Amino acid sequence: MSFLQFFVWGAWLITVGNYWFATKQWSGAEFGAIFSTLGISSIIMPAITGIIADKFINAEKLYGILHILGGLALCYIPMVDNPTTFYWVIFAAMLCYMPTISLSNSVAYNILKTNNFDVVKVFPPIRVWGTIGFIAAMWLTNLSGNKASANMFYISAVSAVILGIYSFTLPKCPPQKLISENATTAQKLGLDAFKLFGTYKMALFFLFSMFLGGALQLTNMYGDVYLSEFGKIPEYANSIIVQKSTLIMSISQISETLFILAIPFFLKRFGIKQVMLISMFAWVLRFGLFAYGNPADGLWMIIMSCIVYGMAFDFFNISGSLFVETTTDSKIRSSAQGLFMMMSNGFGAFFGGLVSGIVIDKFFTQDGVRDWHGIWLSFAGYALVIAILFAIMFKHKHDPNAVANVSH
Repeated sequence: MSFLQFFVWGAWLITVGNYWFATKQWSGAEFGAIFSTLGISSIIMPAITGIIADKFINAEKLYGILHILGGLALCYIPMVDNPTTFYWVIFAAMLCYMPTISLSNSVAYNILKTNNFDVVKVFPPIRVWGTIGFIAAMWLTNLSGNKASANMFYISAVSAVILGIYSFTLPKCPPQKLISENATTAQKLGLDAFKLFGTYKMALFFLFSMFLGGALQLTNMYGDVYLSEFGKIPEYANSIIVQKSTLIMSISQISETLFILAIPFFLKRFGIKQVMLISMFAWVLRFGLFAYGNPADGLWMIIMSCIVYGMAFDFFNISGSLFVETTTDSKIRSSAQGLFMMMSNGFGAFFGGLVSGIVIDKFFTQDGVRDWHGIWLSFAGYALVIAILFAIMFKHKHDPNAVANVSH
């Protein structure tokens, strides 16, 4: 389940830019809107599907239905011949897919707990197969010659339908009815966590989560396109960077699995604020190395950028989640975690996708040629400003005992 969950995503997420720009030759501003659908879906759907799974239908069945519907939407994408229709179809697919990320965790936890497994010990090795699935899909799309073809969507669609059908064979995860019958609408939707914005520290944390969340999808959106467009320069046309761009990008996901193992040490040694700052400066490095890299003497910069990605991505997401875990009341902890995801993967991804597409199209594209050096430097500058402001404005005293308690 975990393998296929992220295989569905990895088959097209990193390479869709090649399909959009090289195959369809549509504009960059509209492309940014495509990635904003991930953010909108992350804002709308998880709370709704969570209520449905908690009160009305088995989680594994809802999970399967969503994957089958999402697969059908993905199947239709290759038939689309204009960017507006593409937007609405991919939006429909994301409305089905994004809530399955949290549902897959719910299903896994339910099955493991029902069978008396130690979730803390058993779940992480299972979740790693999700990253392996994402990498495998990227490799399959590239090695099969489909990193710029519509076939990437068929690969994703078929795997989604297979996962959807398979889900009905999983152990039953009946509605838990964890939400009180007397709960208000705000409580059911997790909106009571919004009172956290009433405190300076938490409001600042969520605001920076949104700003940094805007950077999270930038390399997913443009990384593979950037590497592939080195092919327009004759001396680089046959380089491994161009021919196997998706495989090179997959180093980022491989790095991600390794940095997960380093998080406990860094958190205990430096604390959550410092780890999040490390993440922010890692984003500066990620974008800066891309700005100066090339397939020849700058190859090491591209490789190093992909390695740094693991630290940039994991240190922000895991440490941010732990900060919420250790500083919020237990009564609203789950909805507070949802709020963190809403601000970073929801609003952050939405505005990041939308604004970056407009900025690149207006300031860094001339006669269809993109100034990648300028694009990546502007992204690096953005991450640097966020890091400096966070270091100055965010106040948090490190408590090693709190981190140790959560990790156990």
